[in-house]
Amino acid sequence: MKFSDGFWLLKNGVKPFYGLQVVQVKSDATGYDLQVATRPIRHRGDTLGGPLLSVRVHSPTQGVIGVKIQHIVGRETSTNIPLFPDVDPIVDVVLNKVDNKHSLKSGDLTAEITEDPYSITFRSPTRILTEAGPKHQASIHVPSRWTAQTASNSSCLAQDTISNPKPEPLPTVVRYLNSELTISPGELIYGLGEQFGAFVKNGQTVKVWNQDGGTSSDQAYKCVPFYITNRNYGVFINHPGEVEVEVGSEKVSRVGISVADDTLEYFLIYGATPLEILEKYTRMTGRPALLPSWTYGLWLSTSFLTSYSTETVSGFLDGMKERDCPVRVFHLDCFWMKQYEWCSFTFDPENFPDPKAYLAEIKAKYGVKICLWINPYISQLSPIFKEGVEGGFFIKRTDGSPWQWDLWQPGLAVLDITNPSARKWYSDKLSALLDLGVDSFKTDFGERIPHASVVFNDGSDPMRMHNTYSVVYNELVFNLLKERFGDGEAVVFARSSTVGGQRFPVHWGGDCESTWEAMAEALRGALSLTVSGFAYASHDIGGFEGHPPPEIYQRWVAFGVFSSHSRLHGSSSYRVPWIYGEDAAKSMAKFLNAKHRLMPYLYNLSIQANKSGHPLMRAMFLEFPDDRTTHYLDRQFMLGPSLLVAPVFVPLGEETEYYIPAGRWTSFFDPTRTIDGPKWVREHVPLDEIPVWVRAGSVLVLGPDGIGRPDYDYTQGIELRVYHLGGQQVVVDVPVGKGSAIAGSIRVTLAKDSAAGPEVDADEGLKIASIWTA
Repeated sequence: MKFSDGFWLLKNGVKPFYGLQVVQVKSDATGYDLQVATRPIRHRGDTLGGPLLSVRVHSPTQGVIGVKIQHIVGRETSTNIPLFPDVDPIVDVVLNKVDNKHSLKSGDLTAEITEDPYSITFRSPTRILTEAGPKHQASIHVPSRWTAQTASNSSCLAQDTISNPKPEPLPTVVRYLNSELTISPGELIYGLGEQFGAFVKNGQTVKVWNQDGGTSSDQAYKCVPFYITNRNYGVFINHPGEVEVEVGSEKVSRVGISVADDTLEYFLIYGATPLEILEKYTRMTGRPALLPSWTYGLWLSTSFLTSYSTETVSGFLDGMKERDCPVRVFHLDCFWMKQYEWCSFTFDPENFPDPKAYLAEIKAKYGVKICLWINPYISQLSPIFKEGVEGGFFIKRTDGSPWQWDLWQPGLAVLDITNPSARKWYSDKLSALLDLGVDSFKTDFGERIPHASVVFNDGSDPMRMHNTYSVVYNELVFNLLKERFGDGEAVVFARSSTVGGQRFPVHWGGDCESTWEAMAEALRGALSLTVSGFAYASHDIGGFEGHPPPEIYQRWVAFGVFSSHSRLHGSSSYRVPWIYGEDAAKSMAKFLNAKHRLMPYLYNLSIQANKSGHPLMRAMFLEFPDDRTTHYLDRQFMLGPSLLVAPVFVPLGEETEYYIPAGRWTSFFDPTRTIDGPKWVREHVPLDEIPVWVRAGSVLVLGPDGIGRPDYDYTQGIELRVYHLGGQQVVVDVPVGKGSAIAGSIRVTLAKDSAAGPEVDADEGLKIASIWTA
């Protein structure tokens, strides 16, 4: 929210109450409770009016300091973000006072509080990270006319006459809490979920409010109230509802955070490296789950508006098999059910007269897993709609009737995810599909959750449920799969999410066009998501809307296969490669073979993501924080610590450009080619290639050539590739491929006689077929 008119003036009618002076300090084992006056206190008479800000400065875990600002403290809030759901906090707090300055130290992070003027300065061992200076915190009364264009007030959910037929008038004045933190010269801000605009967020207004707006707008499916900076800290805003973030867009040297609520809390997270910040953030909000190894194979979809007949499906799978493009997951999109009936959770008998037999047949013949499209919306024409109404399973209007509207399906209602009986009803419908042979669900939608003039079964605040719904929805489906198939064997393919949703992967980037620009949007969204605590990212290869030209399709295939998860999906046209030429199929086969061979490396990254929160697809600055050039890069990424991937976003005949950081890098596909960085590379890239470079000091464990699937025995037929080791020993773990178990380790040391090659020591059971050394 922008409260000011320039730097000196406020918008007409806006009335701020700035925190100016600490008038009371109390301490306990984990922090301080401050009472902060909003006007100068010169004598007792000045205490007789005006709000006080109640501020708690505390540390929930090592290296993290929280600031909780409250105006009216009597109201209990429901629907809060679960903290430390997977890993316990590390308590580490030291309090100190010198004169009128109070300090709280946790790990290497210190907060210094001054009383008059009131301020909080955050320090690392070497410098000031940021500060909330004088008048940086406030309760602000805002005339409602300035709030009419917030994401929640201006959305179709609030404005549509079917969604909200009797809109309540906005209050005359809306009370906000606002807190600002300084942006230092050269400081860059990233994250806030899957945002498709500029990767560096400086200068942007970001609305943390999930919306179904595609990849070409300022709306986002996965808004996350967390940002990370290139200055060794991140900020997690502990609020599940609508959060408005002005990243140098109101006051150019500050990040402003505001909520229309009585409580605003944020946690400042320090890390010596960006990956350490993500490790601490995911300790607080949850670690990404381990995924089955088969999920890293190719996912092929029917597409959306196309034919779904059994003949079509079998024809696709035969064609992919014949062209050495093995499909590991086959996805049936919406029309596996009858039109107008989504969701009925019943196969359309015209296309699938015996779904159980048919699924068993294609699973046996093609070795695929089956994924079905679902969402939490129930059409009034669905045969189960009446059950939902009679059971009270849908979100209700304030008059007790089900909330309904016509966008997407006629008269659709939305599952009330807070109702235990509704959750069981929904889960039972999905369980029946699992009995037919389904292995996974594409948990689509979950963004347009009504918040105006509605009530939830458990009394949850609709404003706080709007974003939270996406996590609870995906958690419900993910846990059902986990109960059926076991820990480490569940996966959803989700579109909506927010903070904590990283625990229930995978997430894909939503509806994009079939253009160069949309391909770049998909990568920016993925990188923005993975700097926000999510380990995995996917996207619609070839684009969703439109029919991609063969050239864009091939470039997107290369990018998609080297993303953590790879799915071919479109809207009104298919994405099987031969439609774009047989050369496209040959390129796809080459890239899929490379990904299958890389599975020991990729699965190891999945284990590390589960243990530490480190993403697989990494923005360049995550791996190279000391190289300032990497801080702006958003058209290339690191796949783990060892592989640099530079997708091509330009047509043939035009040079692509990418950056190589310091050190010697070796081409993954052509090991005779090396580059010494730092260096910008400009080159023409053939259509069947993608620049993939291996970092010096890496040791890659590759599976057998032509293995044909991502799930196999990673201990057999190993090709060991050793890249410019230097003098250090490198230890590489070889995963079993199920759960977090490690089959054994390989130790590689450069021999004293470099001509003799490296010394390799492998644990028993690991069969190395060949060793290649750069």
